[in-house]
Parts: sequence; structure tokens; C-alpha cells
Amino acid sequence: MINVNGEIQNSNSFLTHSNRAFLYGDGIFETLKVVNNKILFFEDHYFRLMASMRLVRMKIPSNFTIEYLENQILNLVNELKIQEKARIRFTVFRNDGGYYLPTTQTISFVIQAEPLDNKNYSFLNSSFEVDLYKDFFISKQILSTIKTTNKMIHITGSIFASENGFQNCILMNNEKNVIEALNGNLFMLLNNKLITPPISDGCLNGIMRKNIIQLAKKIENLEVVEESISPFDLQKADELFITNVIFGIQPITKYRKKEYKFDLAQNLLDKLNALILLN
Repeated sequence: MINVNGEIQNSNSFLTHSNRAFLYGDGIFETLKVVNNKILFFEDHYFRLMASMRLVRMKIPSNFTIEYLENQILNLVNELKIQEKARIRFTVFRNDGGYYLPTTQTISFVIQAEPLDNKNYSFLNSSFEVDLYKDFFISKQILSTIKTTNKMIHITGSIFASENGFQNCILMNNEKNVIEALNGNLFMLLNNKLITPPISDGCLNGIMRKNIIQLAKKIENLEVVEESISPFDLQKADELFITNVIFGIQPITKYRKKEYKFDLAQNLLDKLNALILLN
């Protein structure tokens, strides 16, 4: 069961051979988490979606208010009876027509929902080994910072990780700085300094990234900065961790021969769960 342009349907008949997201990757999406019938960090998601649509020159419908989109998501999770804990994908794509040049800037949307195991954020794995993915690089440009439906680098990187027994991989930009993991933003603790790559390096403008930065800035004696990270910096780090909206925080426990602790990651995870309870 899905929501297509405000109508809950039992089929996937909306997807045709002319769908532009299918043909050209002409779409953007948001991944969201619902807990107790509330969409976490929804205002952040909404404004990122609006900014992304403007960036790729999609026409924003007049009814695309924050209240309308919230209702569309919650209607679906309530229909599916998974409003206590659910993962949402909200995809917007340009309507059919044209080749590289669209014949219209109007859009359609589809909302998919599936149940989650837990309401609270928790570490996915106690052992989490990563390596660099060097077959392809993320372009250092603003288009790389939004969630488009073209994720071929992340797909091939995920296959590489699976084939080599890694739980994830770290991606680099075309200047060979590390910018993110396959499914989230990257943070590095070095001494008393928490570092995450700047958006200008081409990393995803992540919702959880923003909230973790805000939480970390409240920790005494911890400096929080956005600056470029080289692959050589990773083996100097005290901690490395990945963030996204679905799992929250996942510590990296091993990169090549270096093993890492995760004290700060645990501290931030506790603060994140406390923040959710307050809201």
C-alpha cells in the first residue's frame, strides 16, 4: 500500500516505462522516521525537500505545505497501522515527457512506508568495519548534497562492501577528501575536536548531521568544526561514527588496522534519544 499524489493505492501502477525517475534519475527523495505518530525532525526534512526541488527546477505545487505533506505521510502509516515506528520514503519526480529536456516541470509524489523494529535509536552492530571505496568519487558540487534518485556510486560501493566483508565504506570526493559513508554522514573525533566534512566538500546535507552538530556543541570541552578530512586523518582518530535519520548513530569500530572506541558516540546517542522523548 502506497500514497500516490494523495491517494492511497494497493498497487504500483503509477510507475510506467515513461517515468522520468526511472529513465533519467529525475527525482529526489527524503527518508524519514515516524515514532508514536510523529515524524522526527519533519521541519528540517520539509525545508530540505523544498530547497532540493528548487535546485533541480521542479515546480512546487501550491498545496505542498508542511501541514499537507505531514498529513499525507501520517495517513499512510495509520492506514498500514505502523504509526508507532515506521520508515518512510517520500519521492518526488518530474512528470512524464521529453528526453533530457523535460516537457513539463510539474511533479508527482509517492510515499512508501514500512515498519521498524525499534522506536529508540541504537547501534546496529557492536563490530563495524569499513574501508575506503575508491572506484568512483563524489563530485564536489551542490547537487551532491541533496538526495537524488541517482545513487549509483552508493550502490556499487555497497556491493563492494558486501563482497569484501565490510559493514560500510567511506566515500571520497574528486579532491580525494573523505566526505561521507554509503548511507550517512561521517564524524571524526580527534583529541577534543569533533570534525565533520563541510557541505562544500560535496557531502549530503544530512538532517541527522545537523542535529548531531547541535547536540555536540552543548558538550563541555568539545570543539565542533566542519572541515575537510583526508584519508590519512582517519587512522589518527580516536572515534569515527556515521549518522542518519533511521539508525541515528553507528560507531565505526575498525578501519584497516586501526580500532576505535565509541564513548562520544554513546554519549551523543543517549542525548539523541532524550531529545526524541522531549519532543
